[in-house]
Amino acid sequence: MSLLVVGLSHRTAPVGVLERAALTGDVPTRLLHDAAATTTVAEAALVNTCNRIELYADVDKFHAGVAELSLLLAHHSGVDLEELTSHLYVHYEDRAVHHIFSVACGLDSMVVGEGQILGQLRDALAKAQDEHTAGRGLNELFQQALRVGKRAHSETGIDKAGQSLVTFGLEQVAAGAGEIAGKRALVVGAGSMSSLAAATLVRAGVTDLLIANRTPARAERLVEILGPDVARTLDLEKVPDALADVDLVISCTGASGVVIKAEDVAAAVATRGPSAQPLALLDLAMPRDVDHTVHELDGALLVDLESLSHAHAASPGAGDVDEVTRIVSDEVTAFGAAQRAARIAPTVVALRSMASDVVAAELGRLDSRLPDLDERSRAEITQTVRRVVDKLLHAPTVRVKQLAAEPGGASYAEALRELFDLDPAAVHAVSGTPVGGAPQPSAGGTR
Repeated sequence: MSLLVVGLSHRTAPVGVLERAALTGDVPTRLLHDAAATTTVAEAALVNTCNRIELYADVDKFHAGVAELSLLLAHHSGVDLEELTSHLYVHYEDRAVHHIFSVACGLDSMVVGEGQILGQLRDALAKAQDEHTAGRGLNELFQQALRVGKRAHSETGIDKAGQSLVTFGLEQVAAGAGEIAGKRALVVGAGSMSSLAAATLVRAGVTDLLIANRTPARAERLVEILGPDVARTLDLEKVPDALADVDLVISCTGASGVVIKAEDVAAAVATRGPSAQPLALLDLAMPRDVDHTVHELDGALLVDLESLSHAHAASPGAGDVDEVTRIVSDEVTAFGAAQRAARIAPTVVALRSMASDVVAAELGRLDSRLPDLDERSRAEITQTVRRVVDKLLHAPTVRVKQLAAEPGGASYAEALRELFDLDPAAVHAVSGTPVGGAPQPSAGGTR
């Protein structure tokens, strides 16, 4: 597996570019299939969140893979390739593994240490499996990334130091508009982020909560979970009128256009009067749900992903970050060693299979030459021959597995194939890879 990552995130692109590049609707699915259909890609997975878009692929050519994936990202995002390229990052092989492990641990998040990314990685893998674009290589990679992320959160304090985007956003709201407890709130959207926001509000002391969503059934389901004594549904078209009756709005719909207009916010502020606390709006959507000109309105406080990015200057304790960084480094080394060792396994199996065939042929020849050999003698000869072959092969096969786990270990497998004149077709038959081709994506894999 030759792993390639091409993507952009809050670290490399301004929010405006991320907003324009956001993949919504059926675009992520089409991008996945187009990536897997390219000549250089055997497997593909897409991590698509509010602040990152990353294509993970198993490629057989590095430069061609980068060119094709970059072109696909530009085509499906609608951002010109020349502009997009300046914000893209590329990671290959061990650096790509290091990147996804760091992402899983929350080291690459806007709010360092947040754990929501683990669910997003799990969703990305499930999506690639459902669309049959992920095979064994990406399955193993993502599953290991999830395990590394869980290890980082269980063995260090980074999950306590870090926060979810919702929690951090509400802290910024409280700093500008007063405590959350006792506020009347409106959540627009009922997806995973909106549901997390609604639950966080209830834990923070909000007892009057409206839920508006394009699909009423999802809003009703969320109200059932939170409790009808705390939450109520609201028709989406009534959101503009409801702005004057609430103190806080959280929006994360995944819509392609503005959901809350500046003129509606201005009207709500005017109705509330000059003595009221600011109408706080927390926009966690990408592309944004709330018109960005709301920042300019008196009587309104808008906290969005761009302002959150600027506000998060403080990071978790250096000790926790250092410890998680060490965990990532150790796990990358172990994963690379395991992958390299796995690559040589088919060669070792093919070698032992060839030796077994030679033993069988020679014993067959012995039977034809000594047809009167008694069963006891024949059994003793058979055991002796097999023991000799096993002893001769033991040291080189054990040693080549050890050497293969080191960087550049693939050359030892090549040397073994050359020295014993192993049939390439026999090696590829063991690995399931066609001769001269890249591993083909499988529809299966564990979740």
